[in-house]
Amino acid sequence: MFEGVAVHQWLCRGALYLLTAGVALTSQTRWPCPQPCRCYAEPPEVNCSGGRFASAPIVLPRDAKLLNLTHNGIKTLPRQQFRNLTQLLDLDLSDNIMSAIEVEAFVGLQSLMSLRLARNRLKILPVGAFVGLSNLKFLDISSNEILVFLDFTFLDLTLLQLMKATGNELVFVSRQAFAGLTSLQELHLDGRNLTAVPTEALAQLGGLRILCFHQLGLSTLPNYSFSRLERLKELVLARCPWLENLSGNSLFDLNLTSLTIRHCKLAAVPYVPLQHLVYLVYLDLSYNPISHIHGNLLGVLVRLQELHLVGGLLICIEHGAFRGLTRLELLNVSENLLTTLEVGAFHSVETLKTVGLDRNPLTCDCRLLWVVQRRLELDFGRDPPTCSTSVQLQGWTFQDIVPGLLTCRRPRILTRKPQGGTVDQGHTVAFYCDAEGDPAPSVTWLDPRLEPLSSVGRIQALANGTLEVRYAQPQDSGAYRCVASNAAGNDSLTVSLHVRSWPSSSKKPSHLKGGFAFPSASPSRNGTQTRPFDVKTLLIATTIGFLSFSSSVGVCFIFIFFWSKSKGKIKHTATIAYVPRSATPNNQGGTSSYMEKSRVTMKLI
Repeated sequence: MFEGVAVHQWLCRGALYLLTAGVALTSQTRWPCPQPCRCYAEPPEVNCSGGRFASAPIVLPRDAKLLNLTHNGIKTLPRQQFRNLTQLLDLDLSDNIMSAIEVEAFVGLQSLMSLRLARNRLKILPVGAFVGLSNLKFLDISSNEILVFLDFTFLDLTLLQLMKATGNELVFVSRQAFAGLTSLQELHLDGRNLTAVPTEALAQLGGLRILCFHQLGLSTLPNYSFSRLERLKELVLARCPWLENLSGNSLFDLNLTSLTIRHCKLAAVPYVPLQHLVYLVYLDLSYNPISHIHGNLLGVLVRLQELHLVGGLLICIEHGAFRGLTRLELLNVSENLLTTLEVGAFHSVETLKTVGLDRNPLTCDCRLLWVVQRRLELDFGRDPPTCSTSVQLQGWTFQDIVPGLLTCRRPRILTRKPQGGTVDQGHTVAFYCDAEGDPAPSVTWLDPRLEPLSSVGRIQALANGTLEVRYAQPQDSGAYRCVASNAAGNDSLTVSLHVRSWPSSSKKPSHLKGGFAFPSASPSRNGTQTRPFDVKTLLIATTIGFLSFSSSVGVCFIFIFFWSKSKGKIKHTATIAYVPRSATPNNQGGTSSYMEKSRVTMKLI
């Protein structure tokens, strides 16, 4: 009995041993893992990263779905290198020294969905290199040395949705380079060496929704740069160190919801190109040297919800800058030169949820009272704004400020002495308007029609508050008004100007006699007087001039007469000898042996 039990136990152990050995053998058969790679069963993965391979290993598990060949020394991919990996889904060949890919290198990878070739030394992608990748959806060829995209390079990638090609040396993109990419939705390009936007090539991407253009080497974005991309929703122009302007129709034909232009050289908000983007929701103009956001120029962006302008040179956001932006929820103007942000800049502050004001030299006074009053409702991000230039509140955050501390003082014009009066036509006159207040008031001059005067022209308002009227004319006469204003109110001063015109001959002054009159004497600005001329003075001056002219002519005549006499007798005739051309040519091809000379006598008068 005991012997039967022992035999049974021995048989069971033997069967278990054989089963275990069979499983191990099967595993080795399914997973011939090359050394020094690491193989995993779930999911089937082969990781050969850092394996010092000079070429891709030939023997690999056929049921592998993930293959990592990064950080090796692979130089070339020969034809049909991976033909047996029919179940492979992801292939990563990044960080090698690959300089060439042969045609049909990926044949057999009909299941592959992701291919990474980043950070290699590829200079060109031959047409046909991607044959067989009918299911590929993601391609990364960034950070190579690719110079040209040839026609039909990506023709076989009909299901590709995302392609990254930044960090290359592209100098030319052929017109049909993107032909076949009918499913592409997102494209990242590098244009540092491009002399133009590849508009015709991009037009092949009718389904494109996201386009990121990095390091565009242009100073001005041309008109219609992205025409025929009606489905494009997001456009990014980043790190373009020469981009200074956008032409008026550069964004025409686009229905963008998101526009980003970062790390460029825009000195002003591109108001005109933005007029076409009525569906825009997100706008980012960060890290551009923009100094002003002017009033009433962004109202067409009625759907805009987020505006970012971080790291610029903003010194002023004018009143009405965001008028019409009824859906604006986020404004981020951190890292600028703003001293304040007034409530008058907004259409309505009730829609605001997030405001970024940190790292600005803010002056905490009544202009920022609305921010403090809404501090519990607003999100200031990680760094709340801090008072920088206020003496009493230096270093205080908006969370610590009591609203009653934020005060302003109404402006007061200091120049109250009478100004104005009468000046002569052609003279220059200046009016002064000095004002004080807290914050420092702005000074504006209004002409007699109550229209603001600019800082250019013959009549100009100078930056120091002075009004200058140069070469005054009679039509400049009237009342001019100086208005000093700040957040607490305003003060005004009115001055009068009368410009006296020169009298004409039809309106002769009563104190002049005779038939012809010059303008009467009038005191100048330095106190001197101009004496009038009469008819007698005019006749004497004319006579003296005529006598001087006659005497000069006479002297010249006498000099010429005596000079000619000193030259002796003058001959009145001259003889000229000439030889006429032969009338009949020589039949032997030579010239006539005899030609008669003639003489002509001319008489000199």
